[in-house]
Amino acid sequence: MSPFLLGERTMKALLLLVFAMVVVAREATAQDAPKDAQCVRERVAMVETIRAYARSAASALGQQGLSERVLEAMEQTKRHLFIPEQSCSIAYADRPMPIGLGQTISQPYIVALMTQLVEVAPDHVVLEVGTGSGYQAAVLAHLARKVCTIEIIPQLAETAAKTLRDLAYDNVSVRLGDGYDGWPECGPFDAIVVTAALGQPPPPLIEQLKVGGRLVMPVGPGYTTQQLTVVEKIAPDKTTTRAVALVRFVPFTRSQH
Repeated sequence: MSPFLLGERTMKALLLLVFAMVVVAREATAQDAPKDAQCVRERVAMVETIRAYARSAASALGQQGLSERVLEAMEQTKRHLFIPEQSCSIAYADRPMPIGLGQTISQPYIVALMTQLVEVAPDHVVLEVGTGSGYQAAVLAHLARKVCTIEIIPQLAETAAKTLRDLAYDNVSVRLGDGYDGWPECGPFDAIVVTAALGQPPPPLIEQLKVGGRLVMPVGPGYTTQQLTVVEKIAPDKTTTRAVALVRFVPFTRSQH
């Protein structure tokens, strides 16, 4: 058998192998396509629902409403990947969803509202307290230069960090710990988002907020109605506070130590 003939047969075998791999890949893609297409449709529908809510929320948002940057971030963030084992229709419904361990992922409109109120710019460093599934951090990551997010529940912190890493959110850092004391090494911060309710904004967070920066959080007791509150730092030792909407968040969890 000549070397040339052996090379020709080997080449044919390789071509057949490559062809088989392409066929398998196409079949897998074809199977996934309907779900992917549905997720896109559901995500677009979610954004339209958020737009509709925003039009009737002038008291909270002012006449400018929700910015296109925030709406684009909501449309770019694949919410269904932060809510395991749920259909697209459920994942993109405009309502909060349980994510286990007594925690929830917020209603999409509330995520958009808090993101708008904190006024994130492309060069900002943002702190989030209460990572949960990582969804709010992912939305913020589309808008900011860097997002630092803290979660006190180990399982949630680990899962969120993996999800964000797998989705290539390279500008997000996840830390396990008590968010009450903030993250001084990652700050100071241009914006802070707190996704759990407390009687008043934690002083360490106000201290780590830059002058001109904003903190948005639910203020009030847990498991009942709270006031979504915006705190703006107008001087090193001076802030202004305004309540913008009634919300309902899980309580802020502190470390036992």
